[in-house]
Amino acid sequence: MTVNITSIKTASDGVWQGDNPLDYAFPLLIVQTALVLAVSRTLAFLLKPLRQPKVIAEIVGGILLGPSALGRNHEYMHRIFPRWSTPILESVASIGLLFFLFLVGLELDLSSIRRSGKRAFAIAAAGISVPFILGIGVAFILRKTIEGADKVGYAQYLVFMGVALSITAFPVLARILAELKLLTTRVGETAMAAAAFNDIVAWILLALAVALAGNGDDGGAHKSPLVSVWVLLSGCAFVIFMMVAIRPVMNWVAQRCSPEHDTVDEAYICLTLATVMVSGFITDLIGIHSIFGAFIFGLTIPNGDFAEKLIQRIEDFVSGLLLPLYFASSGLKTDVTKISGGKAWGLLAMVITAACGGKILGTFVVAVLCMMPVRESITLGLLMNTKGLVELIVLNIGKEKKVLNDEVFAILVLMALFTTFITTPAVMAVYKPARRSSSSSSASRKKYDLRILACVHGPGNISSLISLIESTRPVNKAQLKLYIMHLVELTERSSSIVMVQRFRKNGLPFVSRFNYRVRAFHERVAVAFRAYGQMGQVVVRTTTAISALSTMHEDICHVAKEKGVPMIILPFHKRWIKSDGPDVIENVGHGWRGVNQRVLSKAECSVGILVDRGLGGDYQQNPGPATTIAQKTCVMFFGGPDDRECLELGGRMVEHPAVSVTVMRFVEENSVQHDGSGLKPTLSKGREKYTFSTAIINPEKEKEMDEKAMDDFQRKWEGMVEYKEIKGTNIIESIMAIGKSGEYDLIVVGKARFPTAMVARLADRQPEHAELGPVGDLLASANNGIVSSVLVVQQHEKVISDEALVVAAQNDEAINEV
Repeated sequence: MTVNITSIKTASDGVWQGDNPLDYAFPLLIVQTALVLAVSRTLAFLLKPLRQPKVIAEIVGGILLGPSALGRNHEYMHRIFPRWSTPILESVASIGLLFFLFLVGLELDLSSIRRSGKRAFAIAAAGISVPFILGIGVAFILRKTIEGADKVGYAQYLVFMGVALSITAFPVLARILAELKLLTTRVGETAMAAAAFNDIVAWILLALAVALAGNGDDGGAHKSPLVSVWVLLSGCAFVIFMMVAIRPVMNWVAQRCSPEHDTVDEAYICLTLATVMVSGFITDLIGIHSIFGAFIFGLTIPNGDFAEKLIQRIEDFVSGLLLPLYFASSGLKTDVTKISGGKAWGLLAMVITAACGGKILGTFVVAVLCMMPVRESITLGLLMNTKGLVELIVLNIGKEKKVLNDEVFAILVLMALFTTFITTPAVMAVYKPARRSSSSSSASRKKYDLRILACVHGPGNISSLISLIESTRPVNKAQLKLYIMHLVELTERSSSIVMVQRFRKNGLPFVSRFNYRVRAFHERVAVAFRAYGQMGQVVVRTTTAISALSTMHEDICHVAKEKGVPMIILPFHKRWIKSDGPDVIENVGHGWRGVNQRVLSKAECSVGILVDRGLGGDYQQNPGPATTIAQKTCVMFFGGPDDRECLELGGRMVEHPAVSVTVMRFVEENSVQHDGSGLKPTLSKGREKYTFSTAIINPEKEKEMDEKAMDDFQRKWEGMVEYKEIKGTNIIESIMAIGKSGEYDLIVVGKARFPTAMVARLADRQPEHAELGPVGDLLASANNGIVSSVLVVQQHEKVISDEALVVAAQNDEAINEV
């Protein structure tokens, strides 16, 4: 059915008036968008276990929606993707593509490319030239083999094929490197620099191809060669103008929007976004695709807070909503059924071999000549073979300019899909970055009496952290080395990659001296700990770990092991903020709770989780010496390794003149050898359970060790510590009364993985935060009216390796029979 597009209306009058919304432009666009998002997100979820970048799911989703799969049903194509809707869909998708290329330009740091050195340049040159030459050879074969391919002029066809085989997708590569924690290894940094070189050269070559192409077989061969020359000269003039005239203006705008100014003027944001569109229009006017203008304009904006604000404003809308439409429009053009017969599939295999072989072999040879190890060189070649979205853009422009016909287009799309798909599994199989030995820090361990790794989510954790750390350090006696690790979640957003590049380290987390110009967060940390530096007994190192939440614990545990710290302090995922009315509970998310749980399970040192209810007061706003903060601390002692660790920590606090310590020992009212309380593993049946160690212990020996630890503590700190014994059967009431009293600023409890009979009885409760143990869970609950901050401590012992879900069972079996 022929449709006059000028007769298409934007909106329908509704089904009650007899209109079918799918016959109108805007309702149909909504349905198309919803379908595209549903398919791409479903595929992304299914491919996530394979650690594939989102672009793979979006390309496959586009192909499935097109004539290769669902589109074989003509009724579906006629209703959901009618021919008249194609210009509307492509126009909306092109807006997304325009701003995506602007984001790509923002991500590329020209100064880091200049600093990357000759090695990255040589690797990039080899990675482009070898597959480009092979691409020219492939182009000759395709022109002679595929019907209709020889209708296009030689020059534009050869350049398009060379670019298609030689390009490396910088945005996709950055995401893969970040996911594999390779972004700041030598391989990752070299790959990023080489890919940036590659990207810029590829765009220049593509601009050349577009200038040569004209309108492909409709007139490319008949136009005057001077037209291509004028297009190229105009393009060069545009780039020079942007770099000479516009870049200084954008530097001025970025300075006006720096952190020193309280707010960012919305006019600057709007003006910048409008300039993206104008730049695209100018390059389209010249005769080069509009995306070049957006890309070049992105390069003119300096890296910094203004660039990050721009990314945060537009990336979710562009990458999450508009860009998938571009993949859908590409999928509608891709008909895999055009590749039929042995000859066509043989051509596909040849193209894939040429693309992979040229890129991997060229990169490998030059990397080896640059004195890189063989394994790293192979990994670099595999990484540089990443194609993805940028490849798809090249192919779509080629099809739009009628340089590539349907069969060649389908072959090259499948090639891009295959090369990107194999990158992650191939790199994981070939290369694992070596972990540095921790022996190098042995001298540092002898020098400092106390080393602590303290993790923070943001500035809100600083005051409580300072108060806690300072209370554990005897003034003018112990040398303290403190590692502050800022935990930053790596998400799918482009700004995550920009953040990684700004911090310059990921993977193996980066430990550095204070750089007061780096980030606003580090400024806050520097100010907060400046008093420590003046006291002369504390050395502070900042650490930044940027990882997905599922692997964040690896970074934390690695730094703890490498630096030889005896204790990690983690912030609880909830924080109580004081206010005039009821306290406000800030919850950073369940994902961060999972990070804490995995650190507790995997750490090779003791771990403390700090539940902050205002510990340290407004120290953050008034950073003076921490000794001015008077703190009352209660150490609850039930018995077991975790509680003995609490007692040792309490002993450190006793030495601080501003801290008063009270030890509360809970004892059974009736002295019996064992009351028959035991712990048995059980199926969780969907309910959360407390985790206790299943390692075999001797209850009598444990009791002796508890008595000895308490006797030694009392003898050493006699007269300096208040000691109380609490007897009774209602343990919960006693614990709650202490927490509600407000008498103590901090309560220190053990996680109790080897619980005494008294604590074991608490395991019958349905836990709210099982990772804190029975007592810590009671004190951390938001529903119990507890006002004191809580530190839950888990002691590390090499014999404690296994934990199981258990419940308390009143029976005649001893604990050591579990």
